[in-house]
Amino acid sequence: MWPDSHAPHLTWPLAVLVALAVDRLFGEPPARWHPVVGMGRYLAFMGRRIAPTGNSQQFRSFVLGAVAWCLGAALVVGVSLGLWWWTAQWAWWLQALALGLLLKPLLAWRMLHSEVQAVEGALADSLAAGRERLSWLVSRDVSALDASQVRESAIESLAENLNDSVVAPLFWFAIAGLPGAALYRFANTADAMWGYRGERDGRVWTWAGKWAARADDVLSWLPARLTGALLSVMGSLRGWCAWPAQARLTPSPNSGWPMAAMALALGVRLAKPGVYVLHGEGRLAQPADTARALQLAERVVVVLAASALMAAVWMWMWMWSVAP
Repeated sequence: MWPDSHAPHLTWPLAVLVALAVDRLFGEPPARWHPVVGMGRYLAFMGRRIAPTGNSQQFRSFVLGAVAWCLGAALVVGVSLGLWWWTAQWAWWLQALALGLLLKPLLAWRMLHSEVQAVEGALADSLAAGRERLSWLVSRDVSALDASQVRESAIESLAENLNDSVVAPLFWFAIAGLPGAALYRFANTADAMWGYRGERDGRVWTWAGKWAARADDVLSWLPARLTGALLSVMGSLRGWCAWPAQARLTPSPNSGWPMAAMALALGVRLAKPGVYVLHGEGRLAQPADTARALQLAERVVVVLAASALMAAVWMWMWMWSVAP
């Protein structure tokens, strides 16, 4: 018999493999059961109460935003801790299966792959269709983008969301288990919904969403750099020396790292009009570059799965060696 105290060391990498396998085979669960959808509903409800319609309540909106974020984070961590404790009472193999199923909704590789591929497919039909499909993926104004800019935006979103939707949740799961992954997804969702400067939907978010934006920056700092490093390695280290300088060209402290790595690995220019240009000397993105970008991102996911598998095998061998 294996000592029960060793079980978590094996169940965690197995849970990652289960989550990635379920994601590949089945994709996202129904919206009514999806925890990230539930987080979004909470954030939408509280957002209507924390963001003012004018600029005169900066301190108050900041405090309300911070309190609302902390309350939501505490709820998410509390629920995930309860589920984690509940599964800890089960056999190790059942723990791995349950944790994998609970972890799956906190990552979304298959959906990201499909959405980016759909933008390229729509762009093949017409520029208008490409713009429309891109608007499902990004929050920027797409109405004036040309075909190359639509493709660039899709590739940028792929690189950024590879971190947000895959690498970072798995990173925090490895660090802090299910509560860590759940907290990250809450922080990332809060940043996506609240982390704006200026007015959006009739409300001013500059101060109301500042706590959410900074919290996501902190939690994404290491995973974003890890994602960029993995993309660089998968891209044969093209532009490795230029990568840090290019990554710092974006206003975000984190999103530039995977995006710059992707631009350099593909040899293409990636830009947000009027905001930044990454690898400006690169060529304009072509249809084949979307496929290459998806292949690079897929390799990163495969490396993560292989790492989890190796960790599981190593723990299996070690547990056999210490078993009485």
